[in-house]
Amino acid sequence: MTFKTRCPSCQAMNRLPATQVSDVPLCGKCRQHLLDGHPVEGTSENFQALMQSDIPVVIDFWAPWCNPCVGFAPVFEESAKNRHRKVRFIKINTEAEQELAAQFQIRSIPTIMVYKQGQRLNIINGALPQSQFDQWLDETIRQSE
Repeated sequence: MTFKTRCPSCQAMNRLPATQVSDVPLCGKCRQHLLDGHPVEGTSENFQALMQSDIPVVIDFWAPWCNPCVGFAPVFEESAKNRHRKVRFIKINTEAEQELAAQFQIRSIPTIMVYKQGQRLNIINGALPQSQFDQWLDETIRQSE
């Protein structure tokens, strides 16, 4: 089984075998990391494969019209950069991916969820400053170990 994912660096679409979701695949165009160092665009097509990761997965449910979501984006991006290869970060645009938003019963945004091995570890609604988000994420991941 394969899935498509957009390169966070050059925006090129890449097709990956689902078995490579825990590897460190590179973009076929720019050779940058596809799944680490930047949040990955989550879609109904790639979401299940991304969730099969061996590392914790942090999901940001957001929308482009949401001011708190837009303000939180740099915090999420910085956390993805700082936790390279230790945690996978996924952004799901609830406007474009309404089925995923409904599946996870998203009622307010931003909503951030942390999963490990398919089990939800924690959820938070609302944007946080960098230090508070990092503290929340550290505590959530530490409790799962």
